[in-house]
Amino acid sequence: MRIGSVVLVIWLLIGVIAAAQRDYFSGGDASCAKTGTILVTIVAGPLNYFGLNPKVDCKTPQPSK
Repeated sequence: MRIGSVVLVIWLLIGVIAAAQRDYFSGGDASCAKTGTILVTIVAGPLNYFGLNPKVDCKTPQPSK
């Protein structure tokens, strides 16, 4: 159980490093697509360094007038 937790933390840390290297944390626009892409990149972890480049394309519903 302990080894699994350590591996999970290292996996997610590598994902955060990959997202930072792609400059996903810079900029002020917070959109559904940008937030989703950051989260998927973090979850993908080391797979980012093997060619995986996850992108999320989503649109939030606009309020009716």
